[in-house]
Amino acid sequence: MMMKLDTTGLQSFSAAAAVPSADHLLGADPLFAPASFHLPAGCADFDQFQVEAKQTLKHAKGTTTLAFIFNQGVIVAADSRASMGGYISSQSVKKIIEINPYMLGTMAGGAADCQFWHRNLGIKCRLHELANKRRISVTGASKLLANILYSYRGMGLSIGTMIAGWDEKGPGLYYVDSEGGRLKGNRFSVGSGSPYAYGVLDNGYRPDMTVEEAHELARRAIYHATFRDGASGGVVSVYHVGPDGWKKLSGDDVSELHYKYYPVQPTPIEHEMVDAPPA
Repeated sequence: MMMKLDTTGLQSFSAAAAVPSADHLLGADPLFAPASFHLPAGCADFDQFQVEAKQTLKHAKGTTTLAFIFNQGVIVAADSRASMGGYISSQSVKKIIEINPYMLGTMAGGAADCQFWHRNLGIKCRLHELANKRRISVTGASKLLANILYSYRGMGLSIGTMIAGWDEKGPGLYYVDSEGGRLKGNRFSVGSGSPYAYGVLDNGYRPDMTVEEAHELARRAIYHATFRDGASGGVVSVYHVGPDGWKKLSGDDVSELHYKYYPVQPTPIEHEMVDAPPA
């Protein structure tokens, strides 16, 4: 008895049977259909809907940060208050982020946006150091962050940061925002309290200051901004970045600094009542 070999599993299918038709891909099977969604009710103008949706992301924010270059490095200072509109949500936010041992970044805007992208920048700076056997420059790090933020412009990010540090060329300071803008300078202040901080900073700034004088100038500028701006407050943190890296100089509560700068004066007694002498 002869056995017949079944070869039906080895036969090739025709092209028409193997490849789904275009009609099948586009409409018949929902698995292969193109993605679609319905516009919200009453939304005839989708462009205007996008504009209005972005407005909902623009919450009231407040902070005070500053940084300036002088002959002995860079001073970076910031407050520690976080606000949610008119509500003070925290008094202990760390607004100066260590990117690497020689570079610092400041936070102004959305706390989550700033913290995430600063840590992301720190990772990229470390990878650059491992690949090139040298630390990235302050110019390169700020440009790297600006390029990243530029690619996300218009998507609701809220970031106004300063990148400060020391590299082979000496001290460096750049301002970077969420639209991809990037500015180089010697003095910057960012946040709702920055106009008040600029007033103190511009009045007392000198390139030949000592570290102690620069430290006191930055602390006083942040304090006066917290005194006038309701969205700034908490603790004044001051860092110094020099040839050996960054170092935290102080962290003072603004309520205690108020009595340091404006000590309570004893009120003199104009007239003290005494018993009349007996007649």
